[in-house]
Amino acid sequence: MSDGKIRVLIVDDSVFMRTILKSALTATEGVEVVATAQNGTEGLRKIQQLKPDVVTLDVEMPGMTGLEVLEKTMSDAPLPIVMVSTKTQSGTQASLDALRLGAVECVAKPVGEKSATLESFRADVVRAVRTASQSNRRTLRVGKQAFRPVEPTTDAAPDAIVAIGISAGGPATLHQMVPTIPKRFPPIVITQHMPADFTGPFAKRIDAESKLDVREATDGQELRQGLALIAPGDRHLRVTRRGSKLVASLDAGPKVSGFRPSVDVMFESVASAVGDRAVGVIMTGMGFDGAAGTKILKSRGAFTIAQDKETSIVYGMPKAAAETNCVDRIVPLSDIPSCIGRALREMRVGV
Repeated sequence: MSDGKIRVLIVDDSVFMRTILKSALTATEGVEVVATAQNGTEGLRKIQQLKPDVVTLDVEMPGMTGLEVLEKTMSDAPLPIVMVSTKTQSGTQASLDALRLGAVECVAKPVGEKSATLESFRADVVRAVRTASQSNRRTLRVGKQAFRPVEPTTDAAPDAIVAIGISAGGPATLHQMVPTIPKRFPPIVITQHMPADFTGPFAKRIDAESKLDVREATDGQELRQGLALIAPGDRHLRVTRRGSKLVASLDAGPKVSGFRPSVDVMFESVASAVGDRAVGVIMTGMGFDGAAGTKILKSRGAFTIAQDKETSIVYGMPKAAAETNCVDRIVPLSDIPSCIGRALREMRVGV
């Protein structure tokens, strides 16, 4: 960064979107728009020439697409990229491809030109660019991790739960981690900060690659062995008791720790529902969501894990959790599933 400013390149084939993006970022303290590009070919050339700190990249462009620019950049010299997509089905699917390939964040383009809609979009773009600027470039190139083997859990207590909080860099991380978890495993609840239109298709993609049943959570859904639930992008996910059963509860209450869904909300509910039968995991992401929830989980006897700095794409949320001194283990991504398994066995809820 020059003079402490985040140097941003905007790549978008729409004059309107380039204008909106440039206006929002130029008006932001600590951000400098170094150039714009109107297609993928020009964008790739300017990436190589200017070496910006962050790129905002349109997903769907004629000629060289945003995905092609992303793949080329990540293979040559990875840098933080924020994808900007339409809310169409094709835009959503392409955005999920981009997140899997290593894009740090994805922001959905506004539908219409109402001032409130545009202001929300501008705020989302600024937040995403700031988050992307904090990413660890060494972890951006997505490669297969050599995960430690995870033992199936054959006799877990019926109320054992694994709760995972994750944000920026999470989609690529979860694509690698979740498929390593065996089918015979306690229920998993996941809060991933992601736009509302993306979480359903994202859950389906993870499900297709996993031994677990991975679903976007629905209100009242019963938790069971072998099921992983992902919070919808605009709802808090809580775990509550309904008689002898544990169920998912969704609500559209105010943002907590800056987010809805909030990791803190989910962690607090898990602590209340199962106490020391929980394993809480906080992973890559910007900000401090999950730190307060980690303290609550620990106070109820849960086992807590944080991803380490070296393997976190953005070391914000895990750092904030670690600084509470309520994290039992800080481990690399490749060790997290096996660490969860060991924690369950030490609780005597596993094999």
